[in-house]
Amino acid sequence: MSRQALLSHAATAAIAAFAGCLVTYLAVTGPNYFAPASAQAQASGQRTTDIVSQAMPDLGREMHIRLSERDPGNGSAPHRHPGHHTFGYVLEGTYEVKIDDGPVRQLKAGDSFYEPPGALHAVSRNPSPDKVLKYLIIQVSDPSKPTTVPEPAAK
Repeated sequence: MSRQALLSHAATAAIAAFAGCLVTYLAVTGPNYFAPASAQAQASGQRTTDIVSQAMPDLGREMHIRLSERDPGNGSAPHRHPGHHTFGYVLEGTYEVKIDDGPVRQLKAGDSFYEPPGALHAVSRNPSPDKVLKYLIIQVSDPSKPTTVPEPAAK
């Protein structure tokens, strides 16, 4: 294994450990701890609060942890995250997700998912008619690539 690959695996393990600690902290203090009042008061739909952003210059990457909240019925169009390893962890509610050709999954609090770089995020929504969805997104990103690219509509 190359030194770069070894460093990448070590960084991913460190991020996973950090995310585990963060999730434990959120469980103890409450998931609204990091969401400022301004984020909570935004219009209905989807709200995202940045928790941590950290450059990783030795790897040419950045790490971001965000709290996402979706109102009942809110979803996003199919899209991709080129150059971004995306990990998700559901805090509250139900998250309906489909990655590439995989099945549509309904994730509950405590469930997680992984989205490899460039994968099609075909379904991303809160299927509940009355409950808010809250989930953490942890991304290891290539800063030279766009964050999100919409998927062209099928002809």
